[in-house]
Amino acid sequence: MEPDVKDVSENNISTQNTILPADASSNSRLLVILIAVVCTVVVITHWPALSAAAMSFDDYQYLLENVLVQNPSLASAKQFLIEILKPTTVDGYYQPLSMISLMLDYALGGRADNLMPFHRTSLVLHTANTALIIVLLYLLFKNVWAAAAAGLLFGVHPMTVEPMPWVSERKTLLAAFFALWCLIFYVRYTRTNKMRFLTVSVVTYILALMSKPTSVPLPIMMLLMDYWPLERILKIKNQKSNLRNFINLILEKVTFFALGGIFAVITYISQSGTAGTAETAGQGVWRIPLVLCHNIIFYLHKIVWPVNLSSHYAFPNPLGLSNAAVFAGVIGTGILLVFLAISLRWTQALLIGWLIFFAAILPTMQIIGFSDVIASDKFAYLPSVGLLMIMAFFINWLWNTGRFARQRIIITIIILMLAGSEAFAARRYLTHWRDSTSLFEYMLKLTPSAAPVHDTMGVILSTQGKLDEAEKHHRRAIELKADYAEAHNNLALVLHAQNKFDEAVSHFRQALSLKPFADAHYNLGITLSEQGKLDEAISHYRRAIEMRPNFAKAYDNLGIALAQQGKLDEAISCYNQSLQISPNSAKAHNNLGFALQSQGKLDEAISHYQESLRIKPDSAEVHNNLGNALAAMGKPDDAINHYQQALEIKPDYADACYNLGNVFRLQGRLDEAVNCYRRALELKPDDVEARHNLDKALKLQGRPKETQK
Repeated sequence: MEPDVKDVSENNISTQNTILPADASSNSRLLVILIAVVCTVVVITHWPALSAAAMSFDDYQYLLENVLVQNPSLASAKQFLIEILKPTTVDGYYQPLSMISLMLDYALGGRADNLMPFHRTSLVLHTANTALIIVLLYLLFKNVWAAAAAGLLFGVHPMTVEPMPWVSERKTLLAAFFALWCLIFYVRYTRTNKMRFLTVSVVTYILALMSKPTSVPLPIMMLLMDYWPLERILKIKNQKSNLRNFINLILEKVTFFALGGIFAVITYISQSGTAGTAETAGQGVWRIPLVLCHNIIFYLHKIVWPVNLSSHYAFPNPLGLSNAAVFAGVIGTGILLVFLAISLRWTQALLIGWLIFFAAILPTMQIIGFSDVIASDKFAYLPSVGLLMIMAFFINWLWNTGRFARQRIIITIIILMLAGSEAFAARRYLTHWRDSTSLFEYMLKLTPSAAPVHDTMGVILSTQGKLDEAEKHHRRAIELKADYAEAHNNLALVLHAQNKFDEAVSHFRQALSLKPFADAHYNLGITLSEQGKLDEAISHYRRAIEMRPNFAKAYDNLGIALAQQGKLDEAISCYNQSLQISPNSAKAHNNLGFALQSQGKLDEAISHYQESLRIKPDSAEVHNNLGNALAAMGKPDDAINHYQQALEIKPDYADACYNLGNVFRLQGRLDEAVNCYRRALELKPDDVEARHNLDKALKLQGRPKETQK
């Protein structure tokens, strides 16, 4: 039986005056109720995402090391908006709205050790996207139950899990949110012919592009929707002035295509200039069709049977027909295309719905190598709208052609069973996101030969102090991918922490020879500074700043190196630049205070020490430095207070013991001074000054010098 596709009008564009169909008054309440029920189920299913503590691949750029996100302000928001062709805090493409949304979550308390504010916003966005999908499908097919069923299966599907606990994937959710509004307003325009709806559709398209540029294909999706399910093209064929109307149909999308083209160029330039594009030359003319065939079947397989989901799907090796996955993709794609062609005898739904999915996912299909994965769950998030249209269409058909209530009951039971199994799988997948170690151990089980997974696992272990294990993973990553610059850099960091400075320098240099990037220059600068090679270290700090102008830490360490060379004015300038970029850097305030104190500017120095302690109250070093400045100003009691706070925080702080002893001695509190000097010498036996001042204190007491142990 051929599915019933209703012709909504004899004209090119319907003259309906409401966003809902004619019987909306009877269905709107049911629609609201079903949306509320579905959204509740979605929230319950994904609730464990709120407690997820895992950090994934690029979260350090988006959160841990992003000075703009960590300093919420209008200035930071402006910076995100104006850095179009060369973003400075995140490698890759222009995505200002996503970065601003993360910045706002940071302002609400989101931190590396408290990811809940980020996950909360992401869960809200996913729930809202589920509701918008239901609205869109209802507008298209006018069946509340079919729209709600398809929306439910989308909302709880395991492949929608990834963007919520993965902080940096806010862009996927936010872009989909605006893209769905764009499509809804476009459908509204086609039903009313009112330009204000097309204008709002353009605005939401821009917002989607500013969230994530994979929204570029939306105008192509609109054209396909004009063919089906809107059937505007079919109606034009039946009109006398069909050519003019068809031209008008194209012209109404010129703005969309122009904007999409501009953002596509911006994306390529910014991606190439910051993150780079993977080298695909020399892989043969068959690379693109083989990748497309593999991915077409890969995504359909994961959607239908969502098991072994991961944040890293490695490229098939080899990328040829000798690889079973690639061979299955080629055969499967051939069968799929034949089936879709045959399906046109009954309906356009299967072919056009699949083409909408394919058009939407095409930018991420690795035609241009922009990533080290061949596919990703998040790439299918918005494109799944095309497949959901097919689902809603057939549910609507089955729902309306059933002769008995029993048929609708059977459909409902099947939908609920599918939703239940999806929700169970989604919950199970979320358990792997409870912490970073669990997540990457899980990924390594699935892809034991994936270099990026080994490298990131090494970074995680390094932060836990497990340096030997971290080193093994970084070396394994380099074995798997010899030209892996980031792995060389991360291995060098581990070697540096193990005091293997020469080997660390060697790997930093290898990283820079493979791919010059700011972090490697900065890290090499630190290692060279610790080796006393200040001139070379300074040159690397400057190079890091050239590559990343808002690299606050590089300015700070450049200032330290310059101060060590006695160039205090230049050092102070660097510290001020660091604080201009990152005003809440306790370290920079402390360093600036120390430099000002060295110039005798005690009031200014004390002000910066106090600001440093406001930001980080538990810093023993700053309490000690502030104590020194107060003692120099003739405020011994205040100085004693800060030395004692330093020792409460760090009881084995030899310098604080020594400095406290000096103040006690000058106050005539000789017994206390002697005890402080003795403690300082226990902690640092070779401290000549502490030994000398102890002798002074003992002499003032009329006691003999103590024999040096």
